[in-house]
Amino acid sequence: MKILVCIKQVPDMESKFKIDDAGTWYSKADLAWRMNEYDEYAVEQAVQVKEQLKEGDITVLCIGSDKVKETMKKALAMGCDRGAHVSDEDSSLKEPLQIAGVIAEYARDKGFDLIFTGMQSQDRGSGQVGLLVAEMLGLPGVSTVVDFSIEGGVIAAKRELEGGMKACVSLKVPAVITCQLGLNTPRYPTLPNIMKAKKKELISTPIAELLKVDARQGTEKMYFPEKKGGGLVLEGETPELVEQLVKILKEKTSVLS
Repeated sequence: MKILVCIKQVPDMESKFKIDDAGTWYSKADLAWRMNEYDEYAVEQAVQVKEQLKEGDITVLCIGSDKVKETMKKALAMGCDRGAHVSDEDSSLKEPLQIAGVIAEYARDKGFDLIFTGMQSQDRGSGQVGLLVAEMLGLPGVSTVVDFSIEGGVIAAKRELEGGMKACVSLKVPAVITCQLGLNTPRYPTLPNIMKAKKKELISTPIAELLKVDARQGTEKMYFPEKKGGGLVLEGETPELVEQLVKILKEKTSVLS
């Protein structure tokens, strides 16, 4: 079973974000970096499949500067066998169609049985890349997967739908799966596996060799939402609160009218 799992390095969501000088993305200065949370579920599921089948080979792919190699090492320590780094200093400027095109170009002739991605990235949040890869490779794709099993080359999966509903689907490999929160619990890399990860193959390829799709859209502007007025906290006994609330509503109504 040949498996490709695609990950992205993103800022820690607790970071204090600023808009960059170009006004089209966030500034990368003074940020802590980590693996995209949804991609952790993808890595874990890939490793679980290998463990279940007692055979397999997992390649982890990441696009970005040399900095992303640290995040890739975590995936290697979790159980991936080798790393494919697509070197690109301007990966944040690439739109989902281009990112998917790079992944598809890398995977096209390598005979992967399964391709796992996160449902979306925590910074851009487009939710498009995984299914675009499936379309470009002519493979079936299942998104927002929260339950996954495979037997005899047949996948049984549950997709999360809006309103808490779930849809059960069945498909054969090869296929592309995008992973949602709740699919599994990602493991913590052990110290021995962290040490082993340092010796695993991690090859870099310039993005120019894989970028075959032209940009058809671009980000014109990024900005923080305008701040709105804060809420009003009413204090006192219930009768007093009712009186205060009625007074406020009357004032608001008179202003609107």
